[in-house]
Amino acid sequence: MTTMSVPASRLGRAWARTVDVFTSPKSGPVLVTAVLFLLMFTAGGVRYRGFFSAATILNLLVSYSYLIVLAVGMSFVIISGGIDLSVGAVLALSTIIAAKLLQLGWNPILVMVLILVATSTLGLLVGLMIHVFEVQPFIATLAAMFLARGLCYIIAKESISITDPVFAWMAKTRIVLGYRMSVTPSVIIALAVLAIAVWVLQYTRFGRTTYAIGGGEQSGMLMGLPTSRTKVLVYVVSGFCSGLAGILYSFYTLSGYALTGVGTELDAIAAVVIGGTLLTGGYGFVLGSALGVLVLGLIQTIITFEGTLSSWWTKIFIGALLLVFIILQKVLTSRRT
Repeated sequence: MTTMSVPASRLGRAWARTVDVFTSPKSGPVLVTAVLFLLMFTAGGVRYRGFFSAATILNLLVSYSYLIVLAVGMSFVIISGGIDLSVGAVLALSTIIAAKLLQLGWNPILVMVLILVATSTLGLLVGLMIHVFEVQPFIATLAAMFLARGLCYIIAKESISITDPVFAWMAKTRIVLGYRMSVTPSVIIALAVLAIAVWVLQYTRFGRTTYAIGGGEQSGMLMGLPTSRTKVLVYVVSGFCSGLAGILYSFYTLSGYALTGVGTELDAIAAVVIGGTLLTGGYGFVLGSALGVLVLGLIQTIITFEGTLSSWWTKIFIGALLLVFIILQKVLTSRRT
């Protein structure tokens, strides 16, 4: 009787810990996203021949490496309790600047550096507008979105092809990982950005302050954290990531176009929320955001494999998932208060 009760009690404690992890507002949504991804991937493998393979995941990384970088920058902003509506327009501005300057014969390395400096500076101006003038992030980033999109049309209205050898090499090069498995350099760059973001958020003062601002800016100030500086810098990070995402998108399409990235800011926000980051700030993981990007990509891939569904079903499924995860976040946070 006694020997049987010990395993039973251990099983009960293990079950209680599992339930606690899944109902935590911090880890629960991320785990739900991971389970959802595995279920979708398994269901696709059962229904479609050749779907259940490492090549499918690698193809997702190749196609959505730019969106992973964009979601990383958005994660910093949303964790701090803000929002950035300008990332899609800044991505487009980066592609059009790259295409135009390369067309004029500029050095490609100099072009990339100039883009990252310009987009980071735009992020700095947005952050200062929010902090110094106390403009709501929605309005400040909306203004930046219109500014960036307007600059795109001033630079060029038509699509500009990129023929630069460096950009072409980045687009065509494949890093072989195994039998019939390879990735582009853009994937390596995106994963490097993801790894750096994980380290910054989890192990640096800047990361801890970002979480503190989202959890309660006044509390962070009382703790002596540099909340003002961090509140500005998260938009610099978002601007930098938007510029880098634009460069990666240029590698992918070898072109620059003013209408590039329309609605991409909503895809980035959706990926971050589906990845478990709380919209009101304070909770979230960039790894979850990357997983959210893969979920969005997997939805598109399944619809492509199906062949009979309109591409608009992608938006319908994403919208439904977004609503489910917002409700889930609300339920989990209310249970802990």
